[in-house]
Amino acid sequence: MESIFSMVLWVIIIILILLIALSSVRIIKQAKVGIIMRLGKFQKEAKTGIHFLVPFIDRMAYVIDLREIVVDFPPQPVITKDNVTMQIDTVVYYKITDPVRYVFEIANPLAAIENLTATTLRNIIGDLDLDETLTSRDLINAKMRTILDEATDIWGIKVNRVELKNIMPPRDIQAAMEKQMRAERERREAILQAEGEKQSAILIAEGNKQSAILNAEAKKEALIKESEGQKQSQILIAEGEAEAIKKKKSAEAYGVQIVFEAMKNADVDERILALRSMEALEKISEGDSTKLVLPSEAVNLLGTFKGIKEVMTDDK
Repeated sequence: MESIFSMVLWVIIIILILLIALSSVRIIKQAKVGIIMRLGKFQKEAKTGIHFLVPFIDRMAYVIDLREIVVDFPPQPVITKDNVTMQIDTVVYYKITDPVRYVFEIANPLAAIENLTATTLRNIIGDLDLDETLTSRDLINAKMRTILDEATDIWGIKVNRVELKNIMPPRDIQAAMEKQMRAERERREAILQAEGEKQSAILIAEGNKQSAILNAEAKKEALIKESEGQKQSQILIAEGEAEAIKKKKSAEAYGVQIVFEAMKNADVDERILALRSMEALEKISEGDSTKLVLPSEAVNLLGTFKGIKEVMTDDK
């Protein structure tokens, strides 16, 4: 009986030892760090990996996440420089850079960051009017990040970024802003429409101008071509007439030369010459007029023929 009791006791002791040994083993995951406390006092930081604690003496009091944390704070009422109350909610991105200071320097870091964000936001917005608040988000974000980062540095916190998520003015201000935006859109629409009509009129005028210029150029080219054609035609006509006159004169000269040759070679007396002269005068007198007026030179024509005959005879 005692042997059975002792055996059970040893089994219980072994199980307790195993449980205590297992409870003394702690595994820290990636991107996290543990805070080991020994008898209520900070002992060391536990990095990523396996750690063995002294039973009943050491304790893994905190496990801190070193990744970036995003906190969305509820809307906070703020008053602008021109006494407009609006609701603004913010988003803060921060990381824990010193786990020891994060644990021992601040009791409730998240509440501290929220309150610090609200007070900082009120101070910044209090120096801006409504329009500046709505149009200066980047400036507000940068100022808040700088102030929060400096204030939380002693807590082992690094504020990487602060964003204004929503800016909600009162309803009457929103209605006035909507009317203003609608009027501004209508004004821009009217300006764009006027600009479009202006550009259209300019393009139409430019097109008409180019069309008129092209028509004038075409008419000018047509007139030049027509005058060139008339010029060439007149030149060709003049050259043809000159050639005809030249040939006619050549033919007449050739005829006179033949006559002279014939008269020179033939025995022409005065009676033949007079007969030929009378025949020529008869042909000239044919017509509607019954009178023939001869100049004095024509009267002496017979004498002229006689003189020609004598000259030709002398040449022989």
